[in-house]
Amino acid sequence: MKSLLFLVLFSCFWAEHHAANSTLQLDRIIHIHENGPRLFLEVEQTKIISHRGGNATLPCKFLHDPISAGSASHKIRIKWTKLTSDYLKEVDVFVSMGHHKRSYGSYQSRVSLQGASENDASLVISDITLEDYGRYKCEVIEGLEDDTAVISLDLQGVVYPYFPRMGRYNLNFHEAQQACHDQDSVIASFDQLYDAWRLGLDWCNAGWLSDGSVQYPITNPREPCGGRNTVPGVRNYGYRDKDKSRYDVFCFTSNFKGRFYYLIHPTKLTYDEAVQACISDGSQIAKVGQMYAAWKLLGYDRCDSGWLADGSVRYPISRPRRRCSPNEAAVRFAGFPDKKHKLYGVYCFKA
Repeated sequence: MKSLLFLVLFSCFWAEHHAANSTLQLDRIIHIHENGPRLFLEVEQTKIISHRGGNATLPCKFLHDPISAGSASHKIRIKWTKLTSDYLKEVDVFVSMGHHKRSYGSYQSRVSLQGASENDASLVISDITLEDYGRYKCEVIEGLEDDTAVISLDLQGVVYPYFPRMGRYNLNFHEAQQACHDQDSVIASFDQLYDAWRLGLDWCNAGWLSDGSVQYPITNPREPCGGRNTVPGVRNYGYRDKDKSRYDVFCFTSNFKGRFYYLIHPTKLTYDEAVQACISDGSQIAKVGQMYAAWKLLGYDRCDSGWLADGSVRYPISRPRRRCSPNEAAVRFAGFPDKKHKLYGVYCFKA
């Protein structure tokens, strides 16, 4: 049983999301022990990096005093949860107590304990999905003793701005989530957008992020993108009404299992002909997220404009050159042309 002298309740407030990000007030309880804790966790790394389709081990080991804790009478309970973007809710991932083990939701059959030693509570996640990205909490309980640790799972990938055929600033938050999903992506987090900005992403249109905020990254200050005399950074509109407010969205995608390619065809195609041409080749017309992943992660380079599933026309350039994005490596956007125009090729994806 824990022997406590006293406990202190205090508020940890004004916690910042990097520069200029919104704040959040949290309550925290600190337990001060007479003889120190008898069970505590050790975490070798607080951030693990993997990719979609890969595996990851979130490290968590516990140390305890088996005599004072009474190991003979108390079973050790290990619980893993995922913290949501508002930091107030948790999603159950995995629970283990003795021979009883259970995984939850989308994690079923994909998570297990590493079990390298009797005090190893590390969680193994296999066949990682885009939705697995985020912060996980390891909690170990033995009798009245317990301790927790938080580990982040990051994914290699690419952030890109997106707006639909109807034009810019037409998506509420829920529609933005669906728009990213339709393009084989998820709505990006602030951390993902911030990392993309540090790598050079510059976009002057505000877009939704996964926490419900609206922001945009600027590396080259200019009018009307915050002002010519402002410093580079991620501009923050704050949290907006998820049902009524309308903006673009920043999507995130990672590695894919399949083949992305430009279909060699004797003639240019309308949109419907492009869809059918990919089907006839044993694949499907590619999505925007798949083009960005192929461009960023595989170095895909093709100077041919081609239809994509959302009705847009784009082409990926990894090696800037004359007439093919001469100044920067980028996915070039040719707009949403009339689907009856027989002017373009098509990009396909074979899973």
